[in-house]
Amino acid sequence: MKFSKKVLENGLRVITIPMKDNPTATVLVLVEAGSKYETKKVNGISHFLEHMCFKGTAKRPKAIDISKELDALGSQYNAFTAQEYTGYYAKSDAKHFTQIFDIVSDIYLNSTFPEMEMQKEKGVIVEEINMYEDMPNRHVQDLMMELLYGDTPAGWNVAGSKENILNMKRADFVNYKRRHYLPEATVLIVAGAVTEKQVVKEVNKIFGKVSRGKKVGKIKVKEKQNKPAVLIKFKKTDQTHFILGVRTYDLFSRKNATLSVLGGVLGGGMSSRLFQKLREEMGVGYYVRAYNDAYTDHGFFQISAGVDNKRIEEVTRAVLNECDKLKKEKVDEEELNKVKECLIGNMKLSLESSDDIANFYGGQELLKHELKNAEEKADEIRQVTAGQIQALAKNIFKNNKLNLALIGPFKDKAKFLKILKF
Repeated sequence: MKFSKKVLENGLRVITIPMKDNPTATVLVLVEAGSKYETKKVNGISHFLEHMCFKGTAKRPKAIDISKELDALGSQYNAFTAQEYTGYYAKSDAKHFTQIFDIVSDIYLNSTFPEMEMQKEKGVIVEEINMYEDMPNRHVQDLMMELLYGDTPAGWNVAGSKENILNMKRADFVNYKRRHYLPEATVLIVAGAVTEKQVVKEVNKIFGKVSRGKKVGKIKVKEKQNKPAVLIKFKKTDQTHFILGVRTYDLFSRKNATLSVLGGVLGGGMSSRLFQKLREEMGVGYYVRAYNDAYTDHGFFQISAGVDNKRIEEVTRAVLNECDKLKKEKVDEEELNKVKECLIGNMKLSLESSDDIANFYGGQELLKHELKNAEEKADEIRQVTAGQIQALAKNIFKNNKLNLALIGPFKDKAKFLKILKF
């Protein structure tokens, strides 16, 4: 798939991906502003700011003005916040491209943060925090980050604490946006039935005069671990949700393709080793996943599942055993080829719509300042060898790198530390 990249004088990067046979258009703005750019006092402000950007602009003073206009176009729209970025997007029939471009740009550039709306939204954010805490399969992800990175930005919850949210003031949003929402830290992506000429025209009209600033950076993650670690959150649940995690490599590592294949062997699809072991053979749980989670300066490989409370220790041993097998035996050619084609096929299936395409290219450009198409990524996966997988497994699956986070009816982490070894 062809794409083009243009960089404005103010540093804004613009990616256009024409899709002439696709009836839709997606406008996505990604900015380097997430929880890793925050201080402890305002942890959660990136996410809160994302909410507030929909509460009114100078041109569209009320939240209803924004949502009503987008709904009238039959548009799908939303925003999201992660550790290293925030995104705003709208997707609609391609004939509405100019209008959705204007709306998304207005939200990003001209939000006014009305005081009354901010006070109301505090309650919404608190309830969002409560909602995720009531979802143990989701909340256990937060525990793993806390276990790995402790009281540092990488270990903080993206949504922040309830206390922080309730204490935030309008000036906090204004100051944070001024320091981080800058053109040199932003990528604007348009994918769909549009031309580069159309996109450049709208970009120059709206973003051409936006001034550069001085982007505030983030604290680099320092990896430190010399023994297994466990974090338990007691909760009376019907099943235990856990993550077994090991430290790996950052987003720029050449080993990421090998990590993807290793994850596919363990937990990619219903024929994967852990799915067959935990669900088909042991009958202890419904879901199991395995994949690498990479960031600009750190990464970790995780295996997650929700299982029978009474059999959590048995399951942990079984998972460790499957990891250990990868250290001792090479994956055979038939399984290796199956996993590779599964990963490649799933990647291509995930790139059928204009919003997926926008995220695919935008994420690469924002975080890595590079652009690879699906075929280039597929080639990287196909080049992975059984020997590379075994060598990688030997390197990451070590006792002193093991971490276990879980939510369930348990309080004694000593018994889990005893079994957390190969």
